[in-house]
Amino acid sequence: MRESLEKMLAKGVDNPLLRFGLGKAWLDEGDGGQAALHLARCVEQDPKYSAAWKLLGKAHQLKGDFAAARQAWQDGLAAAQAHGDKQAEKEMTVFLRKLDKLNG
Repeated sequence: MRESLEKMLAKGVDNPLLRFGLGKAWLDEGDGGQAALHLARCVEQDPKYSAAWKLLGKAHQLKGDFAAARQAWQDGLAAAQAHGDKQAEKEMTVFLRKLDKLNG
């Protein structure tokens, strides 16, 4: 799956959905750095993409960058609220609370 998406990107296809797919694939493989790279590009291309903000926070958290995770989820929360994405809003609120508990 990831390899075919990488090939599309290499051919010059670049859009939020492709970047989201690549970011999710890298996240599923446990590579937060590569995931964050693609997901950051995704939200640059489409700042309203709340699911991408959610995964971007997870990618940063996976690589141990909790400040970046917090920032991604806060930005994602604003995007979700602005576009009425209640589910993403709830999830990112929970992620932020858990992050607060971790960092006491």
